Parts: sequence; structure tokens; C-alpha cells
Amino acid sequence: MTNSSDDGRVTVLVVGQPSDHRVSRIAANFDMVRVEEADPTQLTPELAGRVRGIAAFGAVGAAFIDALSKIEIIASFGVGYDSVDAAHAGRCGVMVTNTPDVLTEEVADTAVGLLIATVREFSRAEAWLRDGLWASRGPYPLTRGTLRGRRAGIFGMGRIGQAIARRLDAFGLPVAYHNRRQIEDLDYTYHPTLDALAQSVDTLIAVVPGNASTAKAVNAEILRALGPAGVFVNIGRGTTVDEPALAAALANGTILAAGLDVFADEPHVPQALLDLPNATLLPHVGSASIHTRDAMGDLLVDNLLAWFDQGRAVTPVVETAHVTARG
Repeated sequence: MTNSSDDGRVTVLVVGQPSDHRVSRIAANFDMVRVEEADPTQLTPELAGRVRGIAAFGAVGAAFIDALSKIEIIASFGVGYDSVDAAHAGRCGVMVTNTPDVLTEEVADTAVGLLIATVREFSRAEAWLRDGLWASRGPYPLTRGTLRGRRAGIFGMGRIGQAIARRLDAFGLPVAYHNRRQIEDLDYTYHPTLDALAQSVDTLIAVVPGNASTAKAVNAEILRALGPAGVFVNIGRGTTVDEPALAAALANGTILAAGLDVFADEPHVPQALLDLPNATLLPHVGSASIHTRDAMGDLLVDNLLAWFDQGRAVTPVVETAHVTARG
């Protein structure tokens, strides 16, 4: 690798709090420096002048990118990379990568598990047992919700959306979807608008990334379209939902229930959602198994290695697909 530090290794800045497994691979291959957050004021002139790569386990904004005169690549941990200013990086000739594919099946498993738990009220049923109510008051009440007879809609039919659809096929649920564009050779009903999708289904699963085009896309109108038997599941990004509108829809019976793994201001969850018995809430655990997180960490490091050893990225994001390695 090209000389960057005194020991001849490329300097990579680790932003955030990765696991020991990820840190050990980075440290074994690079001159690793760690910071808690991407704050330009925390950089010394010497460090700012030698960092060529970032392993991003947290947000990286434009100001931080501009503060690093030799930065070439930002390897972001996760399939979603909205916390990294990839558009600015692309304009500056800086590669950004993410970690798709390796978490697809895990997140799809979580989405379907969350859907079932939401419809059948499994969290509340377990609390009934743990609180001694099974013994003192009898069986848990029959649930209004069921998967039987449901029609599922997927908002965001990418890798994860398609993996969810395959699982719903196995449950015998008809599947429709909305994307920015229809996908050729995909045997599911396509709707050109989210409203049209919501009108045609009673179960909506959001898998879209967080950006300006998806901000609060799931709003009061979309929730009304789902109807009183409607169930909403979000496994994508919390910013895609109007959370006050969702809380109101759950409280007044506009929809039946919701299962959420993501929130707009994590780790802070609106009290209005916490207070609702028909909201099943998870602390953003979609890909949170040791197996999958280690695979994501390995892909992040593989991107750094490929960039500095071979001049290419394994999984570049679309905003920086045009970026080439510096000679």
C-alpha cells in the first residue's frame, strides 16, 4: 500500500464505535486512528493531512470531508448511507461505499417476524404470561389481526424488498409494490404511486432509504388508505414516516396496528408511540446478529482493501460510481 504513515501504511480514520472484530481487521491492515464522531474541530493539522480513508460507523458530513485534504474513500457500515453526505463526496472525487447484500436475508427475516408479532400481538401475549395473567385471568384474548386473507404491499422493492416478498409468497399472501420505477421480469403487481399501493392493500411494509424524496412519505393520507384493518411495518428508515400522523392513526383506529424497527430521531422514540398498545417497537435490530454484523464489517474492510490495493471499490454507492482512484 502507498505510504501514508511513518510505518508505511495507509491511514484510515474509524468514526463511531465498531465491534472488536471490525477494529481488529482494520488495525491489521491500516494505520488506524479512532474518533467518536466526525467533528472537524477534533482533527489536528497533521492528522487531517494524512487520512486517506474513513471507516464510517457514524455520520460523516460535508465539513468533515472538506477538512481532510487527502481523503479518497469513505467506507460506510450499513446498506443505508443517508448519514454520509455521498453527493458532496462525489463532487469532491471521494468514493463512498456501503454494505449491501450481506444483510438482506437477516433484515427480511426481521421484517416478516415483526409483521407476525404485530398482527398476532406476541409481545403483549408474552407480557400477559410473564405478569401471571394466564394463571389468574385465563388465556390471552383472541387477536383481531391475522395474516390470513391479507394483501401485502412493499414500499421499496430493492434487494431487501424482494427478499421480503419471497417470504410472503411462502405465507400465501398476494404481494404488490411501489418503486420509483417498475422492475422488469418481477412477477408482482406494480403501482406507480404510493397512494395507489396503499389503496390496494391492507398491509404496508416500508423498506425505502431515508432521503428528501421519501421524507414523511407515509403520512395520514396513506394510512387512511390502508383502512381500519391496516397494518404498517417499517424496516427502512424512520424519516420516511410522519410519526405524529402514525401515532394518531393508531390511537383513533384509522389502522389496526404498526410494527416499527426504525425511528426518525433514534434512539429517541416518541412517547405517543410508546404509549400505544397496538404499536410493536424494536430498537433498530433489523440486521443485528453477530453473523450478519460481522459480514457487514468484513465487506466494509474489503472495500478499503480493494480501493488501496487494486484501485477499485467492491460496492460503490450510486452517487460516487463515477469516482476513480487517484494515481
